[in-house]
Amino acid sequence: MRVVVWAVLLFVVAVVAATTLGTNDGLVSVAWGGWRADLSLNLFVLIILGACFLVMGAVRAVDSLLTLPTRAAEWRALQRERAAQRALREAHLEFDSARYLRAQRAAERVLGFTRGTPPIPEADELSLLALLVLAASLHRLQDREGRQRALEQALALAGRASGRPGAEAALLRAAEWSLEDRDAAAAQRLLESLPPGVSRRTHALRLRLQAARLAAQPAEALKIARLLAKHQAFPVAATQGLLRTLCTQVVDAAHDADELRQAWGTLEPADRRDPLVVAHAVRRAARLGAPADGRAWTRPVWDRLAELSTEERSALALAYCDCVQGVGQDWLAPMEQALSTVPRDAALAAAAGMTFAERSLWGIAAAPLERAARATELPGDVRRRAWRLLAQAARGADDEARALFCDQQAAAIE
Repeated sequence: MRVVVWAVLLFVVAVVAATTLGTNDGLVSVAWGGWRADLSLNLFVLIILGACFLVMGAVRAVDSLLTLPTRAAEWRALQRERAAQRALREAHLEFDSARYLRAQRAAERVLGFTRGTPPIPEADELSLLALLVLAASLHRLQDREGRQRALEQALALAGRASGRPGAEAALLRAAEWSLEDRDAAAAQRLLESLPPGVSRRTHALRLRLQAARLAAQPAEALKIARLLAKHQAFPVAATQGLLRTLCTQVVDAAHDADELRQAWGTLEPADRRDPLVVAHAVRRAARLGAPADGRAWTRPVWDRLAELSTEERSALALAYCDCVQGVGQDWLAPMEQALSTVPRDAALAAAAGMTFAERSLWGIAAAPLERAARATELPGDVRRRAWRLLAQAARGADDEARALFCDQQAAAIE
């Protein structure tokens, strides 16, 4: 089919040429000195066209000859750029394959190609990527000084570049390496030097969270963790566990009752409704001599006791036992309600029995205390306190044999 099309086109050209050039009425006379040449118009036109083609060809040949050194330099630069690209790909593959010495040598070859003359296109970008691979390889090889030199060169090169991604990549990598070196202060300095937009990225927030936890700054870590939770950076269960852990660390950072109240006030309402967080804070309040604060923090969660899981209910009740000293009458009704709602919960029985005993209501305290004292799943110190309260009640009733038995049971608990 293609041959037929070319034949048709050839015929068309032949017909057009015969029709146009078939009439040769024109005459061109060229006189030079005593000589004269007469040419047909068609031949003259063909000679002019041929001369034009010859002149253009000569000009192009001279131009090619004159630009030969430049084109040779460009060809050499292109070959070096291709070699640098191959070496850079090799460096990345070797690094990902955990062959760090080979990755280091490949990255150094890239730098050798980019620093030669004549300069190659995108030399700065290739050098920056090679320096990052080189620094990462040296970090894996535990060469801290070499890594730092390569990193400084990468930051200097990124500062000269028009865009910021290179500097951002170098700073993020440097922050990761500082965290691996357990240098929280250096990591925080590097992260603070990031632009505002970059510092809000999920990866940067993760690094800030690790740095804050490493630097023992639970309040700052909690703030960052909440931002990550809004970005859905962790699974739901992991997010809850992380926030709960950080809240307990914020509470543990308090050294007296006033600091504990301030720390409790910094927590979110959702954190203050978490039974496990509340239980930890209540225990901390008991240790710092603020049992009234512990009971006040317990009450909002205690009112929805039936909604809690067994683990949460037990943790809250056992923490309340540490703050039972000085309890008022306002806790009697909630304790009776708890016993009727969950009658078989040993931890609730211990909390109720200790509350009744603190209010000297020994008659109704005996049954829950007896249940708590015999519950082997409860911690030993709680069971020991229950037996001692039972012994105290027996002595109040002049039953010395019963009191001696309860004391023996308390002493037998390890």
